[in-house]
Amino acid sequence: MSGLEESLYALDWNNNISVAIITLVSYDYMLQFEKEQRQRSIMTYMYLAVRYFGISIAMYVAAPTEPSLSDPALGGGLFYIPETVSYAMFLFFEWSFSVYFCLAEVILILRLYALYNRSKPILYVLLGLFLPVVALYIAIDAFLWSRPSSISMQEIIITPDIKYCTAVFHIGPMPAIYASIPIICYDIILLILAVAVLGKHLKERNELRMKPNAYVVMIVRYHVIYFVLNLATQIFMAILWANLPTPMMYLAQFFINTAPIIILPRLIISIWETHANENCVHVSTTFEDCICWASPQASEQHEMDCL
Repeated sequence: MSGLEESLYALDWNNNISVAIITLVSYDYMLQFEKEQRQRSIMTYMYLAVRYFGISIAMYVAAPTEPSLSDPALGGGLFYIPETVSYAMFLFFEWSFSVYFCLAEVILILRLYALYNRSKPILYVLLGLFLPVVALYIAIDAFLWSRPSSISMQEIIITPDIKYCTAVFHIGPMPAIYASIPIICYDIILLILAVAVLGKHLKERNELRMKPNAYVVMIVRYHVIYFVLNLATQIFMAILWANLPTPMMYLAQFFINTAPIIILPRLIISIWETHANENCVHVSTTFEDCICWASPQASEQHEMDCL
């Protein structure tokens, strides 16, 4: 395949993936919009931050960033963007994506805090361990994604009227892999804490011969889903540095720019939907989504812990 054919092939993949990202994220937003109408609380505001910040990142990536064409086109080429501006927009995306995942981690911390009966030691330990993770995200963005010696933008001219900018990786995937290990370890700690509280809950319910609280099971299940999702995202972001073939490169970008942005808000919405069908006589004023005691007449006499 000649250089011109290879560039056109990459351009075609970019346009198709960009259209797919815009379509999928927009469709999911329309499906979930009505479910967002609810009483405001801390978790609601966290949801709105994750939801709309994620949508803005996805649309920002899929629309004009790369490639940049002087001819209008769908997906990734709405208007021409010079090489220097493309690089600045690329950096903005990477930093924004780190902020997005930090917000997601905060939501998990709040849910664990409520699952452990609002235990201050648990909260302080998780926040104390989270601060180095935030520092690591900053270091990754500053020293891995923001250095021209690591990654740069290259303008490719197909014709005088069609040109685009693409990212060129100058180092291998190992630095990104090493940097992702502490983040994954922190997620493992969150997962262990969630599984531990579930194990204790199941043991207590078994001794009382009662059914497990559906909300405790649900929140732990979602911790597992988030762990798998974040693990996959870290892997895909690391292999982007490995000079993958064009189809694999764009499929990895498609996953990174859709799966976290769609799945994370749905994990919150699904809990709200289940909660809406319960008859609760008390809701915590601090975490209105997180603590709810069921009606005393309910056969299970269960609590809804952090949802």
